[in-house]
This record gives sequence, C-alpha cells and structure tokens, in this order.
Amino acid sequence: MSAREDEGRRDAGMRVRREVLGDAHVDRSVAGTTDFTAPFQDFITRVAWGDVWTRDGLDRRTRSCITLAVLTALGREGELALHVRAARRNGLTSAEIGEVLLHTAVYAGVPAANAAFQLAQRVLDELEDEA
Repeated sequence: MSAREDEGRRDAGMRVRREVLGDAHVDRSVAGTTDFTAPFQDFITRVAWGDVWTRDGLDRRTRSCITLAVLTALGREGELALHVRAARRNGLTSAEIGEVLLHTAVYAGVPAANAAFQLAQRVLDELEDEA
C-alpha cells in the first residue's frame, strides 16, 4: 500500500474511532502514546478502525453487539467497559446490551456473562448519572 492509502485508512479509522469511542477516550489514548506504543496505536487506528469498522457489510449496532459478545467471552473487562459505552453511542439500549450478554452466557459461559453484567451495570449507571 502506498503512503497515501495508509494515510487515508488512518484518517478514516480515526474518524470512526472518535465517533464510536468518543473524543475524550481517543484523546487520552493519543496523549498516552509513547515511542514504544506508537506502532500499535497506528495499527489499531488503520486496521481495526480504518479497515474493519468502516466496512459496509455490518452496521455499527451489529458490530457493537459482536464486540460485546467477544469481549465477554474472552473476559476482556477493560475493553468491555469501553465498548458498553460505545454500544450506547451506537444506538443500543441498555435492554439490548443485556440481551447480548444473556445470549453470550449460553455460548461463552455463565461466569463470563456474570462478570460482564456486573461491569455493564456499573458503566450504564455512570452513563445515566452523566446524562
């Protein structure tokens, strides 16, 4: 890929990343970038956000549902909290987030879903307090 194509992917990725995760989170991530983490930040912006989240095949609500399910299944609670917020930003209701977690319990296990429900409740309460 040319440098120009990479720049386009990076720009598109940063736009979507900000729309989904919010400026405050992205600004903190960018501000915390070091020489060591810069290649990773560039990679996730270009690939995860610029190549995958920008694709036409799924809408953002569906991508959020999948992301919540996978993060729950893998026990990635730090990322899960971030993506509960993102799911709300992408239009999922609290009830729909609960349905995703309940559905995930059947396929990924009750302990994983239990932890996800506790974390999601905490984040949803925070969002309600912020509103």
